[in-house]
Amino acid sequence: MSELLRVENLRKFFPITGGVFRRVVGQIQAVKDVSFVLNTGETLGIVGESGCGKSTLGRTLARLYEPTNGEIFFRGANFSKLPANELKKARRHMQMIFQDPYASLNPRRSVSEILEEPFNLHQIGTKAQRREWVKELLQTVGLRPEALNRYPHEFSGGQRQRIGIARAIALKPELIICDEAVSALDVSIQAQILNLLVKLQREMKLTYIFISHDLGVVKYICDRVAVMYLGQIVEISDAKELYAKPSHPYTQALLSSVPKPDPRQRSRGEILEGDVPSPSKPPSGCRFHTRCKYVTEICKQEEPLLRVAPQGSASHLAACHNLEKINSSVKQ
Repeated sequence: MSELLRVENLRKFFPITGGVFRRVVGQIQAVKDVSFVLNTGETLGIVGESGCGKSTLGRTLARLYEPTNGEIFFRGANFSKLPANELKKARRHMQMIFQDPYASLNPRRSVSEILEEPFNLHQIGTKAQRREWVKELLQTVGLRPEALNRYPHEFSGGQRQRIGIARAIALKPELIICDEAVSALDVSIQAQILNLLVKLQREMKLTYIFISHDLGVVKYICDRVAVMYLGQIVEISDAKELYAKPSHPYTQALLSSVPKPDPRQRSRGEILEGDVPSPSKPPSGCRFHTRCKYVTEICKQEEPLLRVAPQGSASHLAACHNLEKINSSVKQ
């Protein structure tokens, strides 16, 4: 597989202002020093608790938020440095599916107008061609032609998300960032949308970044998984290996919190206590040390780097000072 996206030390900080003159008095460190590579045809899951920065990461990758620092290389070009006119062209190849399918659709526009908009913005095709393409898009996502002249409020949540997906694939992108794309839907509808995404990936050779807090959904659809905590990736691995042998204590705690259908099955770890610290005042050293039962003095002083996890493959990385101790105790 060829490399499609490379992210190097990406940061997104939001200023905190105060006082009469609204001076900057601090920063919210929403995303800090995130790096990873995404290959063509892969699905990379981004998971973590609410407020960990996963949605901000997705929006920064698409440059809906401008990066504070770091670089994004997409299709061989430095996407983070592209000027406005080049960025518009590049966005044909990178699209987003948003969490709320109602808020992301213009309520004053019909489905036909919503789906024709990408072609209009990029001046692709004639009016007759655009009309035909829109009909094909509806058929691709499982909606009937009579939906063309209806408005978003006339559809169910699952149908609205299908419209959002149709809009995302209209220009035949290579990468789609799914930001909690099924979390607002009923479980049965979630399954339908996930199967649609899998089908589209196979037919259109799509690459996904799939952002979710639902570990069951991520396990079903993703090839690799990156676990985020307080703006940083703390573990990244092949999905099967991560679920079978989680190395970071935060990942272990997340997986142990997933409900199991068999009451006789024991949890693999302890449920996390306490809240995520404020991203405006993150702890020194390892950001997870305030909630970690394996904490040592070095954890409070020195920030750990991603390194190869014990008993894992070379691509299984975790950021923890005590990986050997943790994984030996888990094994026992």
